[in-house]
Amino acid sequence: MPLLINGERIDLAQPTGDMIRAYPHLEEKAKLLRSQPAQIVEPKGLLYVQQREFAVTTPKDGSVSVLGSDDATTCHIVVLRHTGSGATCLTHCDGSDTEAEVSLIMSSVKSFSNSAGYGRLEVHLVGGFNDDRQLSQKLTNQLLRAFDLQPDDVHLVTFCVTELNDREEKAIHFPIIYGIAVNIKTAEIFPATFPEKGPDEDLRSAHVLTGATLTNIYDAKMEQLHIGPYFWRPFPHVDFWLEQDDKQILQNLSTSPLAEPPHFVSHIRSTLAFLKEHPFPSRSLFPDRKPRIYKKNEEGLWEQVCSDKV
Repeated sequence: MPLLINGERIDLAQPTGDMIRAYPHLEEKAKLLRSQPAQIVEPKGLLYVQQREFAVTTPKDGSVSVLGSDDATTCHIVVLRHTGSGATCLTHCDGSDTEAEVSLIMSSVKSFSNSAGYGRLEVHLVGGFNDDRQLSQKLTNQLLRAFDLQPDDVHLVTFCVTELNDREEKAIHFPIIYGIAVNIKTAEIFPATFPEKGPDEDLRSAHVLTGATLTNIYDAKMEQLHIGPYFWRPFPHVDFWLEQDDKQILQNLSTSPLAEPPHFVSHIRSTLAFLKEHPFPSRSLFPDRKPRIYKKNEEGLWEQVCSDKV
């Protein structure tokens, strides 16, 4: 069954601008979301999702109450929720394999919702802007098409993407919202920033930079974060990239150099340094081929647990 707005199937042959005009409540909701200041989400109870990762959990989770992601420029952050079970998935998509990614998050939410005798699947799309290369528009279209191809009805509830998330300053375009969070218990979605993006931030970023596919990082039944095992080959020309100045890194390793957050270059440098330090993760990081497992401690912060205790 298709992607629906107000119970009607969307005509995906029309430009998204026409779609927005046909459903003015979507534009109103996007305006309301854009007008909210970004909340700082502290690490307690938070599960931070990086690019090409997803996590799904339910309101019964005793460890995680908020899912969130940020630093999205041309990327889109997707929240999929079943209103009956409350099962909620958040993912950070960059257009690498959108159709497969949407199928994956659909099945993950449905796996927690099969016993719910009522409710519907609702999707919220946030991110992107009017970038020069129209990568945001392309990803918006891919996501709409991918959800429309699903066998289940999916209701589009929030649509704050591309032209609806764009601001212009001195003829340069920027996203208005770079990050969002969703409260698992209340279903509230709000603009957000995150002082802590861990654990294993560099390791997870290295996984993306070396060509990862979308990865589920959370076991909601065990309330555990699972990182890896990840394997990659030595990153090509890593010394060359580490020698480049900030401008070169920004121009060559970003999809939208003028719109990146201020910490983009330092984040890339840190990831490259990690790749240089660990050219063969099977030896230095995952010699036993087991994931690094984390659980929330009594303070609500991630703490590594020994895999033999699991």
